[in-house]
Amino acid sequence: MAKLKTVFICRGCGYETPKWAGMCPQCKMYNTFEEYTNQPISSAKASSLSSAAASVVSLPEAADTSNESRTPTNISELDRVLNGGIVEGSVILLGGEPGIGKSTLLLQICESVGIQGVKILYASGEESVTQIKMRANRLNVSSENISLTSEANLRSIEAAINSVTPDIVLIDSIQTVYNEDIPSTPGSVTQVRECTQYLIRLAKKRGVSVILVGHVTKDGAIAGPKILEHMVDTVLYFEGERHASYRIIRTVKNRFGPANEIGVFEMRGSGLAEILNPSEYMLSGRPKDAAGSVVTASMEGSRPILTEVQALISYTNFSTPRRSANGVDYNRAVMLMAVLEKRLGFKLSTYDSYVNIAGGLKVTEPAADLALAAAISGSYKNIAVDTKTMIFGEVGLTGEVRAVTRAEKRVQEAVKFGFTHCLIPQANLKENRIAENKGVHVYGISNIAEMMGLLF
Repeated sequence: MAKLKTVFICRGCGYETPKWAGMCPQCKMYNTFEEYTNQPISSAKASSLSSAAASVVSLPEAADTSNESRTPTNISELDRVLNGGIVEGSVILLGGEPGIGKSTLLLQICESVGIQGVKILYASGEESVTQIKMRANRLNVSSENISLTSEANLRSIEAAINSVTPDIVLIDSIQTVYNEDIPSTPGSVTQVRECTQYLIRLAKKRGVSVILVGHVTKDGAIAGPKILEHMVDTVLYFEGERHASYRIIRTVKNRFGPANEIGVFEMRGSGLAEILNPSEYMLSGRPKDAAGSVVTASMEGSRPILTEVQALISYTNFSTPRRSANGVDYNRAVMLMAVLEKRLGFKLSTYDSYVNIAGGLKVTEPAADLALAAAISGSYKNIAVDTKTMIFGEVGLTGEVRAVTRAEKRVQEAVKFGFTHCLIPQANLKENRIAENKGVHVYGISNIAEMMGLLF
């Protein structure tokens, strides 16, 4: 009889090792290894598998994708991140912190899709049917095409799918689902991986769309092995502070459309409401004539969003100044401060520096560098930047300003909101359409010294 093989798998990144270790050598996290027992394939089964013929077709003979079946949710911000709707037979993983609105969004999807005649099965291993009904009443969800079950046993969920024959299956959450044939507790690496793989095979075989809700760790990553994100077709993350009213759904992975698209929502008593104009929402409450406040345009997928960059430079008596960055990369902010010290002679080593993206949005692209440098300079000099000025561009270590992508869309977004001056990289002025925007003066910047001359 073949022996069982035991390995240890990191639930943070999926790294495998034959022995337990306190720290994962790949992701450097502690106490993340869980034991996993592999059942080896018998020699008879292996020989039958090796003799099985694979089905092979040439690329021109493959199924036509022009008639790709999608089910629109009629929630425009969600359809944006899904590139038009839920693809038939796809598996979507939705992650987010507790209480951020995952279950609320699922019920709203049920109502919006159910009125189109689409049959839905909502399987929850965390709530009873009565609790789901209570939340549905609060959200005014009453479609007759929604079936509920509080089962967490994988076989029971499969039996419910056979009975209801739904078009879409919602699993809340994948960490509570278990397969009784696997000797492991629900939520373990083994259970999460095997149950997800089983549901994926079920979705592809029957053409049923499956939406999995995933818990997240304290670091914000989806709990379970990292391979979970590679297995599914689409990965969506819920972002936003629990005490804030806005919520952002970001596409991290999408096999059926572009990634990094975002949808913006606002949490209300009646559920999640779409914010169709996120730039206006992010700039609401912006102070006028305040030193250290600058507007930039960041690209979130294919959508430009105007955001406010804030900086506060305050003198300190301590030998080591404090540095803080919220919404931008900390190392990027420190690097820009070093560039301002070296190239412009700012004495920031005796000042505490605080940087923030108003509204809680996280901006990771380097196109916000120039606006961040302008906000720091304005606060340091205590001079306000004109409220009708929008700034973007990447800053290098020598103080040069480099070109960014989709500059035309960024300028058009600024024009739409009444901005009259735009400071952009000199290299982007070669795009002819930027100069065609009427009502706005576009200035090409080649280094941060030129920016200082125009603004201060």
